[in-house]
Amino acid sequence: MDFSQFLLIVRARKRLILLVLCLTVAVTVAVSLVLPKSYKATSTVLLNYKGVDPVTGITMPGQLMPGYIATQIDIIGSKNVALHVVDSLKLAQSPAVIQQFNEANNGQGTVRDWLADLLLKKLEIVPARESSVVEISFKGADPQFVAAVANAFAEDYQKVSIQLKVEPMRKATAYFSEQTKVLRDAAEAAQSRLSKYQQETGIVSLDNRLDVESNRLNDLSAQLVLAQGQLAEAQSRQRAAAGADSPDVASNPLIQNLKVSLNMAEGKFADISQRLDRNHPQYQSAKAEVDQLRAELEKQTRLTSSSIGSNAQILAQREASIRAALAAQKVKVLELNRTRDELNVLQKDVESAQRAFDATSQRMSQTSIEGQAEQSDIAILNPAVVPSDAYSPKLVLNTVLALVVGTALGLAMGLLAEMLDRRVRSDADLTDALGVPVLGTIDWNAKGRAKKKQPLLSRALQLN
Repeated sequence: MDFSQFLLIVRARKRLILLVLCLTVAVTVAVSLVLPKSYKATSTVLLNYKGVDPVTGITMPGQLMPGYIATQIDIIGSKNVALHVVDSLKLAQSPAVIQQFNEANNGQGTVRDWLADLLLKKLEIVPARESSVVEISFKGADPQFVAAVANAFAEDYQKVSIQLKVEPMRKATAYFSEQTKVLRDAAEAAQSRLSKYQQETGIVSLDNRLDVESNRLNDLSAQLVLAQGQLAEAQSRQRAAAGADSPDVASNPLIQNLKVSLNMAEGKFADISQRLDRNHPQYQSAKAEVDQLRAELEKQTRLTSSSIGSNAQILAQREASIRAALAAQKVKVLELNRTRDELNVLQKDVESAQRAFDATSQRMSQTSIEGQAEQSDIAILNPAVVPSDAYSPKLVLNTVLALVVGTALGLAMGLLAEMLDRRVRSDADLTDALGVPVLGTIDWNAKGRAKKKQPLLSRALQLN
């Protein structure tokens, strides 16, 4: 079938096509007029997801995720929000609604759940493209009711979003409050152990005391080295003092004077011994003087040697005492080092407990503020107003659609009728039906025959 044949069929079946079209349009108009009017109210909300919390100033990466708006749409269409709408509008308290619920469900379930499900069926949530604006629409037969429900969904969505954000913060605040008490007790216990240890050890300022004791240890070490040097020198002098050529003995002024006097007395005695007899008083006097000076010299030499030995003993005792003091000081410094290590451990325990307590307290304060914040990042941009015109049925749109559908249906019915009662509409139909070429046609249109001056009759020759 080509287009010309199709046009011929449409022309031949135009009455049927027009009848089907008129019936379709008439039925559509009648149904549109009979159907009850439905109204639609829309409330627009704005999702202010800037990424920063208005209370704490902390960045909220969850709102920056691509699925944030989809999540908010799911929250708006959740049963939780619908139940809040039922409660805020007090729909479950109406006796008529309760009666309808009993007739529909035979008393099974609750009125709130039943109403919430009905509201969600007529709710429509549409997000704007490339925008953070969301439209909340509700359809119904009462224009005031649909506006009230749309606004109630927007307002209760705000409340539910605040509740979803605040409740976890309140639970976290309670948890952090308990942890703060535990950490406070731990910090106080650590501080108590530190104070008790300081009292037991008598430590006020560990660093200064350790510096003093270390300096004292260094001083004792220097004194010990000096004492050991002096002792070694004294012992050498003591060994040398046993001989006659001891420098200490030789350098003694008294011994030098005694030696000079002894030399003079011996010279005098030698002179007298040559001139006088040993029984002479002068001889005996000179000899007695020599003996006395020699005895005095020996006495002073012994005394000098003895003093050198005593000095060596004194230096040895001093070196021993310094050595003992140095050993005791070493023990003291080591004890202070051990005490310092233990004190450092206790101080680190106190600092760690304090840091943990401070961090938990700060976090508890922050969560407490967040738990008490009633601010929402959702704003109602355009509240729903009572619609003046019905949303459906749309008579003009339905009529236009009925024209389109009726035309298509009429054409289909015309083609179906043509298929059931096939007729020859043109020479092409005749050729298709008989399978032979057409040599001529008779035009029965007189006006056209006169105009074109064609013969009244022409013979069609057909070849079988």
